[in-house]
Amino acid sequence: MRAISGILFVFLLLIAAAGVHADSGVTESKIVIGQSAAFSGPAAQLGIQMHAGAKAYFDHVNAIGGVFGRKIELIKRDDQYEAELAAANTRALIEKDDVFALFGYVGTPTSNAALPIFTQAKVPFFAPFSGAQSLREPFNKLIFHVRASYFDETEHLVGQLMNTGIKQIAVFYQNDAYGKNGLNGMERALKKFNAIVVDTATVERNSLDVAKAADRLLAKRPDAIVQVSAYASCAALIREMRKRGYTGQFYNLSFVGSQALADTLGNDGPGVMISQVVPFPWSPSHAPIVAEYTKIMAKAGVTELNFSSLEGFIAAKIFVEGLRRAGQNLTREKLIAALETINLKSYDAGGFNLQFSATNHNGSKYVNMTVIGKDRKFKD
Repeated sequence: MRAISGILFVFLLLIAAAGVHADSGVTESKIVIGQSAAFSGPAAQLGIQMHAGAKAYFDHVNAIGGVFGRKIELIKRDDQYEAELAAANTRALIEKDDVFALFGYVGTPTSNAALPIFTQAKVPFFAPFSGAQSLREPFNKLIFHVRASYFDETEHLVGQLMNTGIKQIAVFYQNDAYGKNGLNGMERALKKFNAIVVDTATVERNSLDVAKAADRLLAKRPDAIVQVSAYASCAALIREMRKRGYTGQFYNLSFVGSQALADTLGNDGPGVMISQVVPFPWSPSHAPIVAEYTKIMAKAGVTELNFSSLEGFIAAKIFVEGLRRAGQNLTREKLIAALETINLKSYDAGGFNLQFSATNHNGSKYVNMTVIGKDRKFKD
């Protein structure tokens, strides 16, 4: 009887110990999270930069002991900004890599492809590099947004255009969920001013074939063209339009990849406007989180600062705060509940206002306009 009781006692201890770390991706020494993003192809800089900022912050946290002694391991998989690859990567991250959460996916079509997979598996999906409504409505308790929505961006952008007297506005958009969401945002925002989009033109995702789009837009000669695509195709259109004598203004949403657009355009960049959803990365005196980003990126040996890596950095910082609030006995449910306690009263992100609740996971509404200046530098 005593032997049986001893065996039973050990068995119960093992069950209890297993219960402490019942969710995948958590051990005594590490927390494994996964990211699918473009790391090759025409949109590669979006994933590379987002990942660089996040990894720098996670490495910083790991160097000072991690979270309750656990190091954060970020596994990345390349989806080339293609939905099918993102879906396959998501299954692999959950089923093979055994991740605790998904982090920093880049793009609307890719995030949409992952949506049913992580929802069925009940895996948290944190800080997608997308402002799409499809990830915000209907509410999904697994998804947490750090950035403002595309509706927030387009409303701010249209307000700026109207204030400067620009009325004739066309939209060049990527022919997928991202582009159509941006177009919808522009139409909604313009409606408030009793204005409409004068014309539209499209480009396929990961394509540089913009000749037909240029033909269509040149026929209308709009005062401004708002671009809702990634940097390579946007740069291609700007160059094609300028070559044909178009003298109007170009505006872009933050997803374009600001620094990558400026680098790709080179001497054709000055004057191109871009809305941003994070603070200006080159002004550490303006916000404590930018000063922290500058310092930690330098420590990581990264000298090229940009909006995308700052977004990754901020997302990583908020995620770590959620892990800390979740406590030592970490589970996915505890992480979700902990993130929902982050608000303006309880947490200072260093000048970047962010607020979650049990019914609203849209953390920020921050939007600001910037312009590309000389030598690929930005002005806010």
